[in-house]
Parts: sequence; structure tokens; C-alpha cells
Amino acid sequence: MTQRKRNRTVTIAVVLVAALVAVLVGAEVYVRNRATTCLAQSFESELGTGVDVDLSWKPVLLQLLDRRVPSVSLDSDDTAFGPAQQMQVHAEVEDVDLRDSAEGAGTIGSSSADVSWPVSGILATVQSQSVGALVTDVTADENAGTLTFTVGGQGLAEFTARPVVNGGVVTVETTDATILGIGLPTALVDGVVEILASGLQQYPLGMQATEVGVTDSGVELRLEGGRFVLPENPQGQPGQQQTQQQSSCGLLS
Repeated sequence: MTQRKRNRTVTIAVVLVAALVAVLVGAEVYVRNRATTCLAQSFESELGTGVDVDLSWKPVLLQLLDRRVPSVSLDSDDTAFGPAQQMQVHAEVEDVDLRDSAEGAGTIGSSSADVSWPVSGILATVQSQSVGALVTDVTADENAGTLTFTVGGQGLAEFTARPVVNGGVVTVETTDATILGIGLPTALVDGVVEILASGLQQYPLGMQATEVGVTDSGVELRLEGGRFVLPENPQGQPGQQQTQQQSSCGLLS
């Protein structure tokens, strides 16, 4: 083989390799974007709002073969559990299996989440309910582990609440409910506590509460869960215009 032919062969080989790499990279980017969108749709109904999804290191092109995703990170800055407003959630989902079964659209092996509920969100949530309309301020005390609710202007009355975990669920205890030395109406205090508790008792993906604490900025909640079956996404949900195949992440089928 002449030098010219060898050079031509090498050049063709390099071009083919470069073209193959470009195709593979382009395909990976395209399929990863499609997979991210599909998984976001699968999880957003569980988290109550849209989520940002970050897939694990495993190339999505390989996931086409076994439809298994080692891990998925989910982030949402405006999640609503029940009536709760302004919750921030970071969740980690492990061992995602997107193969269809009689159970549903797939399964996850385990999950965990860190939830932050700022005092501004707690106040907005309480005030959005008629029973909490008289609450004018909420402050958090990290040292005491309590939230103080002010009723009326200029600190006319206040009561404190302490969230605790009991049997995988957050419950709320109250203390010091007084108004100028006179007890606050039970209906008001109980109503606010119920609103607070309902925002801390609805957990996605079958998770349970393992830790709860109060910081100077709000409530911090830790959730953990085991195996969970992903339901088929209901048709007609906002932002989820999908076919029957898409409801189970059909791009990975």
C-alpha cells in the first residue's frame, strides 16, 4: 500500500470515528432530554408541582436496554403538600425500574427527601384558610424548636407550636395560647394547628417522616421511603399531554 493510500485510509477512519462519536453524543443528549422530561411528568403529580430532574451518571442510551435508572434527583422550589405553600424539596430516588407491570408504570427501590418550609410560606398557608385569617405573623425559634403565631396587630395575642415526629408522621403540640392573660379561643388555635399539621403530614412516593426540626427560618423535614409503585399518569393533568405509551415513559420502551 502506498503512502498516499495509507494516509487516505487513516483519514477515512478518523472521519468515521469522529462521525460515530458525534452521532452517539447527539443521540445521548436527545434521549437524556426526553428521559428527563418523561421522568419529570412521572413524578410531578406526586410532588404536587413541576420538578427539575437530574439523572444519574449512567448513559441513557444504555438505559434503553434495561429501562433501569440507578438514581434520580428531584428539585422543586414551590411544592405544595396539601394546603402548604412555598415548600422547597430536594429528593433522591434510587433504583428506578421503568418496566411496565400490572402494578403500574414502574417502581422505585427507595427514596429520601429534605423539605424546607419557610415562615413566609407557613404564614401564607395559614392566612389562606378562613380560620387563620386573624394570624398576622409567624416567627421561628431554633433553640426552643417552636413556631410562634401572632394573632392581631402589635402582639395582642400569640401562641406557640412545636412539630414532632410520631410513628412516621409529624404531629403538632401547642403551648402558651394566651390573649392578655386570657386563653385564646380553642377553635382558633386548633384550626391553625390543623392547617400546620396537614401541610406536614402528606408525603410523596410513600415516604414517612423521620426527622423534623425548627430553624430560625422555618421548618426542616426529613422524609424516607422504601419500594414504591409509580402509578400511571392520569390523562388530562395540566402539562401532561401524553399518550398511553408516554404515560409509562414509552421512550424507554
